[in-house]
Amino acid sequence: MMNQQQSATFTRRKTLLTLLALGATPALQGCFPVVATGVAAGAAMVADRRTSGSYVEDEGIEWRTRSRIRERFGDSVNISVTSYNRNVLLTGEVPNEQVRTEAEQIATAVANVRAVMNETRVAGISTLSARANDTMITSKVKARFVDDNSFGTHHVKVVTEAGTVFLMGLVTRAEADAATEVARTTAGVQKVVRVFEYISAEEAKRLDARVGESK
Repeated sequence: MMNQQQSATFTRRKTLLTLLALGATPALQGCFPVVATGVAAGAAMVADRRTSGSYVEDEGIEWRTRSRIRERFGDSVNISVTSYNRNVLLTGEVPNEQVRTEAEQIATAVANVRAVMNETRVAGISTLSARANDTMITSKVKARFVDDNSFGTHHVKVVTEAGTVFLMGLVTRAEADAATEVARTTAGVQKVVRVFEYISAEEAKRLDARVGESK
């Protein structure tokens, strides 16, 4: 029999894994995320510190940026696009510095983008097994966030590329430090890069109170 703490941890982990599975659907289908996810997007928005408008805008930014990069470079690049509060993170592989620069310019030109962090590498396109390993690392980090339970796991977005974990979100310094420590000590993680947008503890409480009122 599970005690109360174990039961709560199990419930949080089950909820997280369900959202992860639902959230993976648009990536597999290649469809516009806001249309494709439905329930997953709605569930994630409920717990997010971003406004619903910002959440939807980020989904649109990701879709438009990926589409323009794919149209320009086709299969010659492997670039992942992640937008959080209109800050865009580019990760993956490109054939040369010129393409790397142009990809950043494409992302910067997308409407409503505030800033672009270009973390793409000049390297050969990663293998499917390497990408699967990165996906596994992301899942392990998120699961350990749930087990740690010292900050809201839904406040931190995790992106993994070639063993490097990028952390995004609207977080306090204390939350950032806690998330970084968990990620840093997760098996398989080679490096952690913080791409957070920092807020005060007072602002975090205000945003979380707003989220609570919307439930």
